[in-house]
Amino acid sequence: MTGNPRIVDAHHHVWDLSVRDQAWITGEELAPLRRDFTLADLEPEARANGVRATVLVQTVTVAEETPEFLALADGSDLVAGVVGWTDLTAPDVAGTLAALRELPGGDRLVSLRHQVQGEPDPRWLLRADVQRGLAAVADAGLAYDLVVQPHQLPAAVRAAELLPALTFVLDHAGKPRIAAGATRPWADDLRALAALPNTVCKLSGLITEADPHDWTVRDLRPYADTVLEAFGPGRLMFGSDWPVCRLAATYTEVVETALVLLDGLTEDEREAVLATTAERVYGLR
Repeated sequence: MTGNPRIVDAHHHVWDLSVRDQAWITGEELAPLRRDFTLADLEPEARANGVRATVLVQTVTVAEETPEFLALADGSDLVAGVVGWTDLTAPDVAGTLAALRELPGGDRLVSLRHQVQGEPDPRWLLRADVQRGLAAVADAGLAYDLVVQPHQLPAAVRAAELLPALTFVLDHAGKPRIAAGATRPWADDLRALAALPNTVCKLSGLITEADPHDWTVRDLRPYADTVLEAFGPGRLMFGSDWPVCRLAATYTEVVETALVLLDGLTEDEREAVLATTAERVYGLR
C-alpha cells in the first residue's frame, strides 16, 4: 500500500453516563467501559490513524438517543453519518423517520438499528410488525444495520429476501464465535446472506469475539477471509467498534490489524473496504 490510506470508520459509539446509563455494561469483563467516551476522546485517535470520517452507531433502545447523536454529528466535522434507533413496531415509523430528518443533523441519519442480538425470538426480524417497520425504513431511503448472533442469521437472510429494496448492513460480521474456534454454521449462513445483492458487511468487532486477552491476527484471519470471499471488497466496510474494542486493543491496533487482514487486496480493493463502500452505502458526504 502506498502512502497513508484514506479511512472511514463505519462503526463506533459514544456515551455519557451522566446523560444516560448504559445498562448493558455489567460485570468485571466490561468494567473498563463504565466511564464516559466522547467524540473529544475519539477524535485525536481517529485523526492520528488517517480516519477522515466516521459513522456513529446507536447503543441503547431509547428514542432520545438518536436526536442527541444527530445533534452531535451536526456539530462535528468528523461524524458523517448516524445509525439511529426507533421502535420499528410502532404504527407511525414513517412519520418518526421524517421527523428525525427535520432535526439538526437530520441529514446525517443514514441507517437504523435494533439490538436484535438481545431478542429471545430468533425470528424477531420476520414478525409482521417488524417487517412493516423495515419497509418504512426502505421507503425512507435508509439502510438497516443488523446486530445479530450467529443463530439469528437465518432470519436475517429471510428478511433480506423479503425486502429487496432495503440495504441490510451486517454489523461485526454476524459475531462469529472466534474464541471457540467455531466457523459453522456461521460461515454457511453468512454466505447465504452475502448471496443477496441488498446486503453489506462490516469488518468490525472481530477482536472482541476472539479471546480479548490473548488474540492474534492468525485467530481472526479465517473469519476475515470468509467475509472477504463472501461479500467482496465492494460490499465490505471497516469499523473500529470503538470504544468496545478497547477491551482487547487500542484504536491504532484495530486499524493496523485491519490493514494486515487486507494485505492480499489491490489498492482499489483496500480503498473500498476502508472508505468507499461506507461512503456509497451510507451516502456519506
